[in-house]
Amino acid sequence: MSDIIRVEGLTKTFGTVRALDGLDLTVGQGEVHGFLGPNGAGKSTTIRILLGLMRATGGRAELFGADPWRDAATLHGLLAYVAGDVALWPGLTGGQCLDVIGTTHGGVDTKRREQLIERFELDPTKRIRDYSKGNRQKVALVAALSAAADLLILDEPTSGLDPLMEQAFQQCLRERREAGVTVLLSSHILGEVEALADRVSIIRRGRTVTTGSLADLRRHTRTTVHAATVQEPTGLARAEGVADYVSERLDGQVDIRFTIDPEHLDATIGRLHAARIHTLTVTPPSLDALFLRNYGEVLDAQEADETLAGAAR
Repeated sequence: MSDIIRVEGLTKTFGTVRALDGLDLTVGQGEVHGFLGPNGAGKSTTIRILLGLMRATGGRAELFGADPWRDAATLHGLLAYVAGDVALWPGLTGGQCLDVIGTTHGGVDTKRREQLIERFELDPTKRIRDYSKGNRQKVALVAALSAAADLLILDEPTSGLDPLMEQAFQQCLRERREAGVTVLLSSHILGEVEALADRVSIIRRGRTVTTGSLADLRRHTRTTVHAATVQEPTGLARAEGVADYVSERLDGQVDIRFTIDPEHLDATIGRLHAARIHTLTVTPPSLDALFLRNYGEVLDAQEADETLAGAAR
């Protein structure tokens, strides 16, 4: 099967509110797929439908070629889910919670679970009521990453984790991808998605705005160039594809900054070489820039503020 998740024209209404408005999404086998959008875009609603927790109003949603609403019990044995705000049993220990959660999956790799407990520095003997939010999140992550699951659905999975544990999570997820596990990753931490995702889908107001690999999406936005040269490059300020051009003399060099369309980058670098380069830094657009610049014309100010606030976390 080439597509583990296939969503076509998905709609969901709550009274007069249309949460999903013809959303499309495909996640191929073995890929990490970033699922992005401003708050209220429909990400969590989509995930609930995929988990069989909510019935779609219209369109089609499939997991492993099956209907997640009708075949929820069977499909839950093939996947593991991590929410951004984990609710666990306060009277149980972390280890006991791992045992209970493990019974809902198709199986648990106990050796990998012990390794994950150590990597996430989790004390499984403490009761959940004594855990911080970050430690409760660790329990959910250890349970999901140790499961014998073919699909991981992760909704803000590193909420509450410190930067060191975020790095541990990213390494663990790469290992699961190498083992052939498919991942749908919804996160407000754009750097996390950028580091992990093979492809990205961006949604807004219940519809897919764009989807593709980061390389594909970057072809439609601008690259930033910063160079120091011996002399001013001839005609660079007026060259095709160049914008935001600024140059000044600093310490006997010409300090140059500009943005460039990717298809004109080669010719531009040639002009810089002719001016004798001292230093050169070429920075492709970040996922933050892809989100805001490429879709700024369809994002209102409130959505943009929410996205930037999430990216700064």
